[in-house]
Amino acid sequence: MKVSIHPHAASRIIERGATENEIVETVTNGERFPAKFGRTGFRRNFPFSGLWRNRQFRTKQVEAFAVLENDEWLVITVIVKYF
Repeated sequence: MKVSIHPHAASRIIERGATENEIVETVTNGERFPAKFGRTGFRRNFPFSGLWRNRQFRTKQVEAFAVLENDEWLVITVIVKYF
């Protein structure tokens, strides 16, 4: 299924440390869960082993919140957690 990224989400991807490829991978192969406002959440962990804001982390968790429109997931926003 096709995955599109809303301009709001695209602007958040860079500032939160995710990539477009990680977003697509999260939506296509991540854990799915219900979210507010009729949206669907997707979650996936990625190996990180790097620095984020001057702190060392091993794992990056990407959460994408999307709506299904015309057989296509439209990602509305993205949250990234590091641990």
